[in-house]
Amino acid sequence: MFRKVLIANRGEIALRVQQACRELGIRTVAVYSEADAGAPHARAADEAVLIGPPPARQSYLDADRILEAARATGAEAIHPGYGFLSENAGFARRCREAGIVFIGPQAEAIESMGSKAAARDLMRKAGVPVVPGSPGPTGSLDEAKKIAADVGYPVFVKASGGGGGIGMQLVRDDAGLDKVFEGARSRAESLFGDASVYIEKCLPGPRHVEFQVFGDARGNIVHLFERECSIQRRHQKVIEETPSTALTPELRKQMGEAAVRAAAAVDYVNAGTIEFLVDADRNFYFIEMNTRLQVEHPVTEVTCGVDLVHLQLRVAAGELLPFSQDAIKPSGHAIEFRIYAENPAKNFMPSPGTISKWKTPEGEGVRVDSGVGEGSVVSVHYDPLLAKLIVSGASREEAVLRALVALEGYVVEGIHTNIDLHKEVLRHPEFRAGEFDTGFLYNRLKPQGS
Repeated sequence: MFRKVLIANRGEIALRVQQACRELGIRTVAVYSEADAGAPHARAADEAVLIGPPPARQSYLDADRILEAARATGAEAIHPGYGFLSENAGFARRCREAGIVFIGPQAEAIESMGSKAAARDLMRKAGVPVVPGSPGPTGSLDEAKKIAADVGYPVFVKASGGGGGIGMQLVRDDAGLDKVFEGARSRAESLFGDASVYIEKCLPGPRHVEFQVFGDARGNIVHLFERECSIQRRHQKVIEETPSTALTPELRKQMGEAAVRAAAAVDYVNAGTIEFLVDADRNFYFIEMNTRLQVEHPVTEVTCGVDLVHLQLRVAAGELLPFSQDAIKPSGHAIEFRIYAENPAKNFMPSPGTISKWKTPEGEGVRVDSGVGEGSVVSVHYDPLLAKLIVSGASREEAVLRALVALEGYVVEGIHTNIDLHKEVLRHPEFRAGEFDTGFLYNRLKPQGS
């Protein structure tokens, strides 16, 4: 096992990885920007290294500074968390060349799944169903129009290098495609350094369901069942739960097997997630793979009884998976709520500022993964995720009722949050019945300003 690990991230995920390292007897190195001097993740580590000014490109995205910090502190491995450099194949490769273990998949797997258009073609060849659309990157407006006509409007124009809902636009006709196509290419180049885009059919009323996968260096790959991720704003997840109310036992089996095939197609090692859409007729389609740990990993941990960060560290250190597929027996129900510093009444605008009061809930089946505290400054430079509330119970109804109590127990002052919106979702009859899709938040709750 490693003696020292550098965590190339901040906030709640950095603290989460630090906790796992402590439990395994591993010393930790935090990195922090000038904006995060004194932040909880920097204070909690065994060592902390300043890596630059507040802008992420000059700090948390600066591979040179992070590798320099790892060498200077004698860290044997780097855990990238999620976001920042976690899905950067070039960074994973540079770690390997420097003799530092990247705690995640190999660079080649990140590259294979990093281009969403290329990944679609790879999955099709592996026998994994994909959403109708481009066979690969779409090179011209005329080609895009032909594909859109073949699959039928509406369609999404998506950036090949995008993910998490970033770099995608909905188009309803040829005129709309005329307006957005070149702009989508320019935006993709600006955001991801890759101007290629592809066309994907917009399925009516889909559910977004992902499967957690895990592989080791001997080629063993398992899935740890699904997470329902359909409660979204701006195509980004807000509430996740497991198990999904959309899946029958047979569909769950088919999707789990497809997820393992998808991971095996790139000889996947460590934690990853295969993301699917499920339509109203319970057909499922691959949309992308996230080659990292997910924000919502705790609901899987709670129901499967597996610490995924422990497992990441062990597999990265050369250990084999300690269980087979048949040994994974999930039980109960778990729901995660992302607590954001944002104002749902103003189209979910971020709400930076100083947290003047911060009180988190406690109780049976309640877990809080937090990256802030009273007095913390929420910066304009980073994602506004403050914490994650994870609530579990023997049944979905028990988890929902516990979650309502837990959300009432949150006290946050000094900034806006989305806590009240979470309560609205939980009280809605369609959510309580387990009957909702990716449009639920906007079509049912209709947040002001959206």
